[in-house]
Amino acid sequence: MTTATTNASPAFRLTDSTLRDGSHAVHHQFTAGQVRSVVVALDKAGVPVIEVTHGDGLGGSSFNYGFSGTREMDLISVAVETAERARIAVLMVPGIGLKDHLREVAEKGVQIARIATHCTEADVTQQHIGLTKELGMEAVGFLMLAHKLSPEDLLEQARKMQDYGADCVYVVDSAGALTISEAKRRVATLKAGLDVEVGIHAHNNLSLAVANSLGALEEGVDQIDGCSVGLGAGAGNCPTEVLVAVCDRQDIPTGVDTFSVIDAAETVVRPLQPTQGVIDRDGLLLGYAGVYGSFLHHVKAAASRYDVSSSDIILELGRRGMVGGQEDMIIDVALQLKSGGA
Repeated sequence: MTTATTNASPAFRLTDSTLRDGSHAVHHQFTAGQVRSVVVALDKAGVPVIEVTHGDGLGGSSFNYGFSGTREMDLISVAVETAERARIAVLMVPGIGLKDHLREVAEKGVQIARIATHCTEADVTQQHIGLTKELGMEAVGFLMLAHKLSPEDLLEQARKMQDYGADCVYVVDSAGALTISEAKRRVATLKAGLDVEVGIHAHNNLSLAVANSLGALEEGVDQIDGCSVGLGAGAGNCPTEVLVAVCDRQDIPTGVDTFSVIDAAETVVRPLQPTQGVIDRDGLLLGYAGVYGSFLHHVKAAASRYDVSSSDIILELGRRGMVGGQEDMIIDVALQLKSGGA
């Protein structure tokens, strides 16, 4: 396929999270060869930032979150060694990841650390954002399940991350629950109230990931996440190649070669045959009920094991307001549904 390029300065910085959020969709079984192939393809297309870790971030390989098929540090090393232009980023959730993980990835040449936490708990990121800056990396604050707070309350949490040293703070729609107006209000409020950059990470459970990203761009968002073929938790993420193509159609410069990134999705990532990335009943209900997308595999496993409806589990998790890190409660909900107690 021929190429479509532009020399205009990008309107935003694109971070592709296929090799982190997409890890959920392949049960954290990425191989070194697959990481190398994806990085080569995205790097060639001009994607400026590529994120690599276990789906739940550094240290996520565990009984609670799912064991990695290959050590994430080995995958990160492959990514750093392979990328010629792209900067490699990692995600870290304090408590799942440790400070030593940050020190180790800094030594490997990782340039960006995204410090993630539930949107009401920015306080727990102070030490890790501080260490990220001490290690010479760019620090990004990642406020997950952002639909659970009003824009004003989200700004209060974002200001804490800014004060800790974050270079950018993200509105993270972990459940794919935000409508377009809700996403725009959050981005606009953070843009008006922060002195650092603002980003958006959108999931596609309500089929709004691209629309929400474009709406955020109208409000001046500085960084946008995508995943090739939408590979990610829940019903998947904002598809990188679709976002780039739509921007191209609207003369919004991305700095990414449209046809190369489409080729990367079709020939490199789609053959991985993910089990997620489609808006089926459970994927849609995650967004409808505002439930953490990373719960999906755990919900399906519990539904099968205890012979209860996965949809009923998702709706009950939504009613209880469960957040990331409470994966063990999924079994409790399944057992209570089984006994008729939920």
